[in-house]
Amino acid sequence: MVVVCLTLLLVVVGVQVMLIIVDLRRAIKRLNSILEDAILGGGLIRPEKLTSVMEILRKNKRLETHGG
Repeated sequence: MVVVCLTLLLVVVGVQVMLIIVDLRRAIKRLNSILEDAILGGGLIRPEKLTSVMEILRKNKRLETHGG
């Protein structure tokens, strides 16, 4: 009786874990598509802005190394 109950419990837990993994996979795919649209589609973040931010950070770093 104990073996049957434990087996059923493990089967139920296994099914729940599989459902969680499938749900996480869907969420990651959705997040990936949203980020891809935002970066490549000209949404919130544009590649030009990212490169300009990197250039500003590089200039600040050069100023700190030359000034300090």
